[in-house]
Amino acid sequence: METIIVAIVTAIASVLGSNGIWAYFSQKSNKNSVERKALMGLIHNRICELCERYIVRGYILEWEYEDLISYMYQSYKTLGGNGTAEKLVKEVEKLPIYFDEKGATNGNL
Repeated sequence: METIIVAIVTAIASVLGSNGIWAYFSQKSNKNSVERKALMGLIHNRICELCERYIVRGYILEWEYEDLISYMYQSYKTLGGNGTAEKLVKEVEKLPIYFDEKGATNGNL
């Protein structure tokens, strides 16, 4: 009985200590890293496109501002985004905010 327990413990230690299992987890970690970078790239691209559109237009709608900041920019910053998007967001923050398409404003105009 003792021999079987030693054999089982040895087998488990061999599996956990093998390069194969660590390579699997390492590859999985790298995949997440690649996926994270791809996600950051997509969010960065979308933030830049939207900010440029709003800056050229000269104003931003309230719901557009909320979407930009709450859903995209804050997520981007949490993932470790850089200052390029931050610079554009700061320019958008200077724009007048319209509450609806009809032109009612919050007083920024």
